[in-house]
Amino acid sequence: MIKKLALLLCGCMSICLCCCGPKHTAIVEHAEQIEISFSWWGKDARNEYTLDAIKQFEELHPHIKVICKYSDSSGYQTRYNIQMVSNTEADVMQINYAWLEEYSHDGSGFYDLSTLQDYIDFSSFSEETLNYGMMNGKLNAIPIALNTMTIYINETIYKQHGLAVPTGWDDFFAAAEAMNGTCYPLSLNSKSLWFAAASYAGQQTGHHIMAQDGTIGFDAADVQIMLEFYRDMVNKQVIPQVEYFNKLNLESGDYAGTMQWLSDADYMQSAIDSRYQFVIMDYPAAASDWYSKPATMYAISKNTEYPRESAMLLDYLLNSEEMAEKQGIEKGIPISSRARTYLEDHSMLNGIKYDAFLKMEEHLEDMSVISFYFENATVIDLFIESCNTVLYEKNSANDEAQKFLDALAETIAESQN
Repeated sequence: MIKKLALLLCGCMSICLCCCGPKHTAIVEHAEQIEISFSWWGKDARNEYTLDAIKQFEELHPHIKVICKYSDSSGYQTRYNIQMVSNTEADVMQINYAWLEEYSHDGSGFYDLSTLQDYIDFSSFSEETLNYGMMNGKLNAIPIALNTMTIYINETIYKQHGLAVPTGWDDFFAAAEAMNGTCYPLSLNSKSLWFAAASYAGQQTGHHIMAQDGTIGFDAADVQIMLEFYRDMVNKQVIPQVEYFNKLNLESGDYAGTMQWLSDADYMQSAIDSRYQFVIMDYPAAASDWYSKPATMYAISKNTEYPRESAMLLDYLLNSEEMAEKQGIEKGIPISSRARTYLEDHSMLNGIKYDAFLKMEEHLEDMSVISFYFENATVIDLFIESCNTVLYEKNSANDEAQKFLDALAETIAESQN
């Protein structure tokens, strides 16, 4: 009886502390230790600062032992698929945005975080950003940072050719004429081409390629615009073929620009030769024809035995000063206002990634939310195949557009089943 009473008092103490809102990290004494697991993916630098942060969390909460499970991105997803099917996933986990639809179409695949408001400080997030994690009225995940495609321009090379930083797609074609084959004004990989072509066609037609739930909004005429856009960019030396994209050519100056995710900005800042000055270009389309998404997200397992402690860890990862200090902007500019305030106060928000974020933030309210199916690897491969079919004149753009549209509908239907 005495033991039960002691445990009850400890539980009440924890609830009282958390109900006040986790404004400050505090050491909480408990009678017995429990174990929760946390999984993420990343390179060595991310693993090191995350492990260090988890040690601090355990020191602040001695009753919680965190079992860390981490790997590179490819290995993570392979194991994650198995764990989700077998209900052996970690209590707290880093997830991709598209996994919300894949594993929680009806909102039941992850824990409903809105029921854990005593342990997670939701005041650090706007309703709009929390909506990225809503599935069927349930808050399945919270974004760590937001992401969008960003165009990075080598201003040094453009100036050498007497050119200003482009402001629209037509400027790239004009730049290709001025550069006359000495370098490419822009470079795209498969994903950024798919994004750029969809945005360009949407700008021309007022349509969106697909809704968040996968409903297709383009017709064959819209897809034809995408295919011809790629053909013209390659033939007029605006970009190299996507199969030949090599980011090392940004260092050599063979590419005078590129379009990559905002989250890839670290490469632009650290790997480019100091003789070049890269800047962020304005989006070459209206914000409504540009797409945003969460970079990565945190979720809690629907099967966790310890939702309270898992929520405490999730709040620490998103909102604590300790995590903000160690993580910085490695995972993107934090959405959490508490984490971002800490970074601002300690002069940790700077560089080209922050410039890219400010550009996104300026237009975020009007941006379209990317579809769960937009980054489907099969869809992108099919699109590149169609692009090359038109480029090498193996089929007309009109016929190939309908062929791709049929394959797109079939792929999305298969993904939904």
